[in-house]
Amino acid sequence: METSDSVTAAGSAIGSSPALRRLSLADRARLNGHVPAVLWFTGLSGSGKSTLANALEVRLHQQYAAHTFLLDGDVVRTGLNKDLGFSPEARTENIRRIGEVARLFYEAGLITLVAFISPFRADRDRVRALFPPGGFFEIYVNCPLEVCEQRDPKRLYQRARAGEVAAFTGIDSPYEPPRRPELTLDTAGTTPEACVGQALALLVQAGLFKA
Repeated sequence: METSDSVTAAGSAIGSSPALRRLSLADRARLNGHVPAVLWFTGLSGSGKSTLANALEVRLHQQYAAHTFLLDGDVVRTGLNKDLGFSPEARTENIRRIGEVARLFYEAGLITLVAFISPFRADRDRVRALFPPGGFFEIYVNCPLEVCEQRDPKRLYQRARAGEVAAFTGIDSPYEPPRRPELTLDTAGTTPEACVGQALALLVQAGLFKA
């Protein structure tokens, strides 16, 4: 059994020892085999954001054994952000929180895929500012509203047109497309496989992976 003197002595020794070096992003990149990044998929509901993010994550694992995490809007709103509504202020806070979570995953060395409508340009720009140049990729999943409405996998557009869902993006709440995204994917005229290939090519060209 330790005496109070021995505990005090151990504490003094720990307190007087040199500060331990913290792992850097370079350390984590060497361990993971790739540099960290945030891939932010933005677009209308039904445009294909989550489908593409999921498929790209699978490809990253298959081809590069990448360390990844996927943040999806529907999942996050049932947990972390379940207290938020859909007013402009709540939407801004929703994206702010997700941006901070993505920043933590970035610092952990992960490739983080984020699939959110994130309708307001200013909100996305504020998230971008959290990352160094080359660490944030805005991917605009571009699909015409009429095509998204035809897909309507969750009947959200149908309900919005019937007045059952208020402030629905693209119907009675605006969506502001990115002005200079790192990548635009046309999901109305391009297959999911081809879109994933374009996204993967962007990451390889950006130098995320070891040669």
